[in-house]
Amino acid sequence: MSQPKIVGYMKPSCGWSRGVRAVFDKYGLEYDDLDIINNPDNFQEMVEKTGQPLQPCIQIDDVMLVDVSGDEVEAYLLQEKIVAPNDTAVGVATDSACTDEEHAAMRQAAETSWTTFSN
Repeated sequence: MSQPKIVGYMKPSCGWSRGVRAVFDKYGLEYDDLDIINNPDNFQEMVEKTGQPLQPCIQIDDVMLVDVSGDEVEAYLLQEKIVAPNDTAVGVATDSACTDEEHAAMRQAAETSWTTFSN
C-alpha cells in the first residue's frame, strides 16, 4: 500500500475536521492540511474544485470526497485498500460536529475587546 497524495480542505477547529485528522493519524497517513477559514484562497480553491462550500473536503490522488466525516474517509481508505484495517482507538469522535460547548468556547475566544477613547 503506497501513500497517496492527500489534501484536506478543513477548518482548524471543527468536530468533522478533527475526526478526519484523527483517521489520517490512526493510519499514519501524510496529508496537506489546508485551512479554509484563515486562508480565503484555500476556501476558494475548495469551492472551485467541489462546486460547493461545505467541508471537510478531502482529495485523495484524483478523487474528491466532499463534505465527509472521518468515518466516511476511513471507509473509502479501506474500500480502496489504501490502508489495512486496524482497531486503534483515535480518542475523538470521527462522525460528529463540534458540541455546543465547543462552539461557545470558540465564539468566546474570537470575541473582540473594544477600547473606548475619550477626547
